[in-house]
Amino acid sequence: MTENDPSAQDRHTPADTPEQPDSAQNDASPEHGSSGRPTDGERATHEFQYPPHPPAGEYPHGGYGASPHQQPGYGGYPVAGPPPRQDQRGMPGKLVAGVVLLALLVGGGAGAAGGYLAADTAATPPAPNALDQPLPAKQTGNVPEGSVEAVAAKLKPSVVQLRVQGFGSANEGSGFVISEDGYILTNNHVVEAAARGGRISVVFHDGEEAEAKIVGRDPTTDIAVVRAEDVSGLTTVELGRSDDLRVGQSVVAIGSPYELAGTVTAGIVSSLNRPVTAGGQGDQATVMDAIQTDAAINPGNSGGPLANMQGQVIGINSAIYSPSQGGNVGIGFAIPIDQARRTADEIIESGHATQTFIGATVGDAQSGGARIGEVQPGSPAEKAGLKSNDVIVKMGDRRIEDANTLVAAIRTRAPGEKVTFTLADGNQVEVTLGGQPVPVN
Repeated sequence: MTENDPSAQDRHTPADTPEQPDSAQNDASPEHGSSGRPTDGERATHEFQYPPHPPAGEYPHGGYGASPHQQPGYGGYPVAGPPPRQDQRGMPGKLVAGVVLLALLVGGGAGAAGGYLAADTAATPPAPNALDQPLPAKQTGNVPEGSVEAVAAKLKPSVVQLRVQGFGSANEGSGFVISEDGYILTNNHVVEAAARGGRISVVFHDGEEAEAKIVGRDPTTDIAVVRAEDVSGLTTVELGRSDDLRVGQSVVAIGSPYELAGTVTAGIVSSLNRPVTAGGQGDQATVMDAIQTDAAINPGNSGGPLANMQGQVIGINSAIYSPSQGGNVGIGFAIPIDQARRTADEIIESGHATQTFIGATVGDAQSGGARIGEVQPGSPAEKAGLKSNDVIVKMGDRRIEDANTLVAAIRTRAPGEKVTFTLADGNQVEVTLGGQPVPVN
């Protein structure tokens, strides 16, 4: 409120009030005008002088005064009532004074009626208040076995954040420790930027950092192994198995989404053997036979563990389905740990991964299944008797819906395994799967 506001001067400036005889000084004042009908209770309040209220506008939320856009009233709210009336001496009566006086009487206990009301209120027992309750006992250190809390306590010391810098690019992701001397399992796409002279920094759960080098990687399965330098005595994960997972069982994901290290999310196995293509072309295309989960997975979770409720790693979080938002929509994919374990062993032993193959190109068949294209001479496919235009509809007991399903199913198997293909014409062909080093660009 400005100093030139006439409404403020009318209500609060003593100089603008006509001078009154001394006998009227106890009946009205510039701060609390008379209601026009002085009562015993009103005169009683004059024996105790309350400090003058600040001018209107002093309080940002109304206070005692009213804003220039409000009618005068208690607390700054408009008050309904008759228009101002003339007192016995022609003074304009101020309705605000009557409202304030009523509030003070009820709350302050001035006068016999006010004192009775206050005493009656004081006799009422106070209502229960949660703020008055004592603090509960602190939680004990006993974590329920098989709970998300127990899984997090077991795994978090082994989960790391990876910060990757390459030529003109940077990336972040997750990984988990598989050996006390620094081997870490993660995704190829997390560390790929550092494959040609870049840098990888490992941040452990306690905040300690170490440099790391790529041991080997497999773009076709999106698996990589890196090794932290000058470390020892690390806490390793416990690896489970993925060949006996069940749809609906509970799982926990841990990683560093959006650089939030050590983030824990929970969900279930939503589906199994979900063929997922996640980048690359030709022989370098990434095709996963994935575990689908609704545990929240976001950018930065890649390479982190997906665990069962015993705290055993059963998958590596690798991809999400995100049609538009760019974040979690409840559809995430993890590489089965059985496949990742085999690939990691090969990388650590030889520095490269081995790709399982049959030696034939495949495409989608119009009626469903995978149609064989060109068959390479001397390949496992040729040796087994597969021919161009044969349509594979099953591998073992698994239905083959398209080419990606067949590729994903083959890559989950190890070289040297025998598999039976069922063709669309009903014939069956047994193939001994081959293996070859994965080319890495």
